[in-house]
Amino acid sequence: MSDSGSTARTDGERLQKVLAAAGVASRRVCEQLIAAGRVSVNGRVVTELGSRVDPEVDQVAVDDVAIQLDVSKRYVMLNKPVGVVSSMADDRGQRDLREFAAQYEERLFNVGRLDADTSGLLLLTNDGDLAQVLAHPSFGVEKTYIATVKGVVYPNVLKKLRDGFELDDGEIHADKARLVGDPSEGRDGQSRSIVELTLHSGRNRIVRRMMDAVGHPVLELVRRQFGPLHLGTLGSGKTRDLGKLELGQLLTLARAPHDGASASAPPPRSKD
Repeated sequence: MSDSGSTARTDGERLQKVLAAAGVASRRVCEQLIAAGRVSVNGRVVTELGSRVDPEVDQVAVDDVAIQLDVSKRYVMLNKPVGVVSSMADDRGQRDLREFAAQYEERLFNVGRLDADTSGLLLLTNDGDLAQVLAHPSFGVEKTYIATVKGVVYPNVLKKLRDGFELDDGEIHADKARLVGDPSEGRDGQSRSIVELTLHSGRNRIVRRMMDAVGHPVLELVRRQFGPLHLGTLGSGKTRDLGKLELGQLLTLARAPHDGASASAPPPRSKD
């Protein structure tokens, strides 16, 4: 990045005040960050303490990590239980996401979807622009799943998952595929294996369809990772706000150049 020295904006709020309000650091420390050339506005380094920004328009980063200036935005991680549909208003009377969003004052909605019979990491937010970018199929957020499947999965199956094959809606491959532990025997006496899959696709029921195609139907499926976010030890049905580092990583990912995803495009209704 080149040093612009100052921004051309004459209205708005002082940059150090906005950074402090966003929780980056005290105003004094924010001034030091600016003077050290560690703050950028709309992709250009700013070192002038008199610089002004519009928190609703300008994009600010510290050490190349994006900062959310709009403190009204909320970002919540949910460990969605099995049996919950990814909707804020299910018209068939099924258990939905409203029970988890109700504890927050903001009107939250989900980023992407998980099948009712899939558990794991789901992001809830009131940031519509971020949600549309991350959920758009062309963006291809990396996701990691843990799938308990029927049968003994051998190395040649993992290789096929990584190399790719054709489904009825086109070619698909996993970025990573590995066996977790050794195959075991279930209560029904049948062998089962645990496979970790990482992929970028957001196509409908893609993990289940991939495992069906290689002869190992899914028994249980959990999404453990979505982009830079990891489920960690968050319990089933529990929620938590994203930490500052997680949020910065997520915003940085969403603001990175990519093909096809547009803020004006409607979010897809694909399920994993």
